[in-house]
Amino acid sequence: MSTPETIAVAMSGGVDSSTVAAMLKAEGYTLVGLTLQLWNQRRLAGMPGMPESTEGRCCSLDDVYDARRVAEQLDIPYYVINQQERFEQEVIRPFVGEYLSGRTPVPCTLCNNHLKFDQLLITARQIGAERIATGHYARNQYDPARNRWILKRPADASKDQTYFLFGLTQEQLSRTLFPLGNYTKPEVRAMAGEHHLALAQKPDSQEICFVPGGDYKRFLDAYLAEQNDTLPDTSGEVVTTDGTVIGHHEGIHNFTVGQRKGLGVASGTPLYVIEINGAERKVVVGGNEALASKTLRAHRLNWISISGLEAPLRVQIKIRHRHEPAWATLAPSGKDDEILATFDEPQRAVTPGQAAVFYVGDEVVGGGWIR
Repeated sequence: MSTPETIAVAMSGGVDSSTVAAMLKAEGYTLVGLTLQLWNQRRLAGMPGMPESTEGRCCSLDDVYDARRVAEQLDIPYYVINQQERFEQEVIRPFVGEYLSGRTPVPCTLCNNHLKFDQLLITARQIGAERIATGHYARNQYDPARNRWILKRPADASKDQTYFLFGLTQEQLSRTLFPLGNYTKPEVRAMAGEHHLALAQKPDSQEICFVPGGDYKRFLDAYLAEQNDTLPDTSGEVVTTDGTVIGHHEGIHNFTVGQRKGLGVASGTPLYVIEINGAERKVVVGGNEALASKTLRAHRLNWISISGLEAPLRVQIKIRHRHEPAWATLAPSGKDDEILATFDEPQRAVTPGQAAVFYVGDEVVGGGWIR
């Protein structure tokens, strides 16, 4: 009789990953639970503008406690892997740098691409597991005709997390299980109840683990102060699309493309941030119609369903997690590791620093970072 395969389960302390562990345990797999400790939630607590409480945020200490409790209930080994230093170097510092350069980063995608899957697979192998399982809502399968692993949208479109997973490599996809890909969230909660998991009705975390209340400026101020660093002077002019100076701003990190409130200028008609010129420290504003873009350029590309872009390709593109995918044509831009996308219809607030993810049907073709 063969020994059951050992699978490492990425346990975040939420209902999704806990249900994955219970499902695989019931199917007879030998499991090991792993949690990445990425950020000390108490580190900036109580600093000026920062809250004391970390309740409700992803990857909090309460989540680690909940993950350990589920592992004990399922009687599986459980380990916490401290990756705080690496998280700070590969996610926090680039996040801060992007904002100070006038771009708007996606830290959850950075974390998946550069840290979570890489470290989980390294640790899994060290403990004798060739594969990991996560609670992400996505599907993957091997296509022998293309000799490639394919990433696909899940059955529950409202929980689709493929936007955050576009950076996964072929090796990572080949060694990852997404057991929830064919289920809806209500079905997952029902399964958690059937397995008598105490956190079956635990609410989903809604915030980025290190940014309380979604207030990036407060985090930047507190983090730089903790580092005994001062916020660099990125103040400059607020200008219209024709270059007319209409005001002054205190720093480009206070703005993102599409922003309407807090511009610090008066106008008879609504104004929006159209562009942030980091080199000249200018914030360009204009009417809503000026937010529409027919093209985008993306670089630092990762291809999944194809090995690369040799000729123009029709795709749908998501430029934000909640963005409705829009039809476009991808084409080589003439520069290495960059594509030019031309939309059928102009898209609102194409934002440098965000991810652009390309789809054909349910398949993720690949993605990159908007220039």
